[in-house]
Amino acid sequence: MGHAVGDVLGLAAGVAVSPLPIVAIILVLATPQGRRNGTLFALGWVVGLAALGAIMLAVGGTGGASAHKHPATWVGALKLALGALLVLFGARQWRRRPKDASQAQLPKWMAAIDRFTPVKILGLGLLLSAGNLKNAPLTIAAGASISSAGLPVPQQIGTLAIFVVIASLGVLAPLAVFVVMGERARSMLGSWRDWAARHNVAVLAVLFFVLGLKLLGDGISVLAG
Repeated sequence: MGHAVGDVLGLAAGVAVSPLPIVAIILVLATPQGRRNGTLFALGWVVGLAALGAIMLAVGGTGGASAHKHPATWVGALKLALGALLVLFGARQWRRRPKDASQAQLPKWMAAIDRFTPVKILGLGLLLSAGNLKNAPLTIAAGASISSAGLPVPQQIGTLAIFVVIASLGVLAPLAVFVVMGERARSMLGSWRDWAARHNVAVLAVLFFVLGLKLLGDGISVLAG
């Protein structure tokens, strides 16, 4: 199990560093029912990651690893495909980054967050985790890694839980700060929001590229093994 956890730590960290969802939950916390809405957003985020990872574990089943504990060929092919996809997205994001970070613009839907219903906020957290172009491939890759480790089901579930917790730290940190500090947290969270908004595209581009190269390397290693 320790080896499996080690395999997914980097992927979990890549999910945790998600500027756009961090900006989103900070805006959610600034709504009149900030604590309730922030909790709903975080719940949607956790459920999205857990559900996507669980689906991957179910797909992998007991066929994720060979008799010699070596990942099956499909695991290598999947990581290779996901790695190539992330590298391409990284290159695209880098080309589209604003030359002046101060000119970076957030999606227009963020301006309407204060009018979102609780159900929409829950759905937003779900979408930004399981439906994110960076987070979804990384979560799928983590599920494949866990499946390929040849672990019994309880240890697979435990490893997935560790992945989800670490991958949620970026979103849970603003919520924790707000719960502990209350109104005093607004200026601090505002600074986090502004930094993440300015550097969102550049940060994503670098993460796409670096994590894509990691998955490419993992995939090649499995296929060549």
